[in-house]
Amino acid sequence: MEKILIKGGRIVDPAQSMDMVGDLFISEGRISGIERSIPSSNGARVINASGMVVSPGFIDLHCHLRDPGLEYKETIASGTRAAAKGGFTTVCAMPNTEPTMHTRATVEYVLEKARTGGAVRVLPIGCVTKGSLGKELSEMAELAEAGCIGFSDDGHPVADSNIMRQALSYASGLGLPIINHCETPDLFRGGHMNEGWVSNRLGLQGAPNSAEETMVARDISLAQLTGGHIHLAHISTSGTLDMVRRAKDAGVRATCEVTPHHLTLTDETVMGGQGGSPFEPLSEDAYDTYAKVNPPLRARPDMNAMAEGLTDGTIDIIATDHAPHGRVEKLCTFEDAAMGISVLETALGSVMSLVHDGHIGLPLAIEKLTASPANLLGRSDIGTLRTGSEADIAIFDPDAEWTVDTEAFVSKGKNSPLHGVTLRGRVVVTVVGGEVVYGNGRSA
Repeated sequence: MEKILIKGGRIVDPAQSMDMVGDLFISEGRISGIERSIPSSNGARVINASGMVVSPGFIDLHCHLRDPGLEYKETIASGTRAAAKGGFTTVCAMPNTEPTMHTRATVEYVLEKARTGGAVRVLPIGCVTKGSLGKELSEMAELAEAGCIGFSDDGHPVADSNIMRQALSYASGLGLPIINHCETPDLFRGGHMNEGWVSNRLGLQGAPNSAEETMVARDISLAQLTGGHIHLAHISTSGTLDMVRRAKDAGVRATCEVTPHHLTLTDETVMGGQGGSPFEPLSEDAYDTYAKVNPPLRARPDMNAMAEGLTDGTIDIIATDHAPHGRVEKLCTFEDAAMGISVLETALGSVMSLVHDGHIGLPLAIEKLTASPANLLGRSDIGTLRTGSEADIAIFDPDAEWTVDTEAFVSKGKNSPLHGVTLRGRVVVTVVGGEVVYGNGRSA
C-alpha cells in the first residue's frame, strides 16, 4: 500500500480532544503519526490540505443501500461510492431489502458484495423480527455471529410491545442495540407530512408529533424494564428530546440520532423552496415530493430543538437515513410518493450550515459523525486518528460553496429537496484503510 503524507491541514479528532494544524502520515493502511511538521519522504504521496479540515472518516449508523432486491434504487457499489463522496468511510446498512436481512445468508451476501465491490466499509444491521413483519423474533444470535451490529425493522416500527420487550432482553445478552423507528401506526396512519399549518394549507393529512413520542415513551420504559439498549432512530420532535434527556438522567440505556434534514429543514420545505407563508398564494413548487420523508420534516421549533440536543449531549449521533428512490416514485402526487431523501452526498454541507451559523462548533459536529457512532459500535479502530488505527480519513474544505445538482449524484437516488441550493462545506478527499477512494471530484 502507498504511503500518504497529508500536510498542513487542521486536524480535528474529538476522540483524542485534538484540534491542531499539522501533518498526518499514513503507512501500511494505518495512521503512523501526527506532528506539527513531518518532512516529505521518498515514495510518499503528498496531499496538500492547507486550509482544509482533516478528520476521521465519517460513520453513518443509518443508511439504506437497497441491495439485495431493490437495485433499481441503489446498489452496494453505487451507495458506497456516494458515501465516499460524502466523506463517509463506514456505513451501517438497514435490513429492509428484498429479502430482508433476517437470515445469515442475506447478511453474508451483503458483506461479500461490499468486500468485492464496495468503496467503503459496510456493517449490516439485522432484522428484529423475521421479514420485519413484527410477529416473530429473528435468529438474533445467528445474525450477530454473521456480523450484524444491531437489530432494526426500520420502516416497519416494532408495534407489538411484548415483541419489543423480548427483543430488548435478547439483544442485551448479545451486547447489541435495538434500533427502532418510533412511530405508533394508529397515530401515523394516512399521514403524508407533519401535522400543522403547512399540512392544513396544502390540504394534506398530517401526522402529529405524538405518533413518534408515544412509541418513544414505550421503548424507553421497556429499556428500563429489561436493561436493554434502545437506540432511537432519526428523532424529530422536542417532546422526544425531553424524554431521552430524562431517560439518560435516570440511567436508562437510551441513545438517539438525528438526520441532517431534521436539523436544517422544516415542513415549510414541502411548500417549495425553503419556506412559505400561510397568507401567500402557493408557488408552482408546492407539494414537493422530494421533501416527503418519514419521520416528516417538523415545524421550526422542533428543528431548532434538534440543534440544542446536539450541544447539550442529549443527541448522540448524526446519521443520514440515506433513502434513495427511483424517479417514478417521486414524480407523482404527494400522496402517492415514496418517503425518503438521498442524503449521503449533501450531509456535510447541511451540517456545516449549523457550524457557520454558530449553532454548533466544528469539533462537536465532527464528534457526532465520528467518535460518537464509533463508541456506540464499540469500535476503537475507527472514528479516530489515533496512531495505529485504520487510516479512515475525510479531508474537507469547510468554506467551499457549491450548488447541489442531483443529476451529479453518484447515488442512483436523485431524490433531494436541496437541488439548486447552495451549501458551504465540501469533501475533497476520502481515504479508507489507507487508500484514496474519493478525490479530485471523482470516486474510485
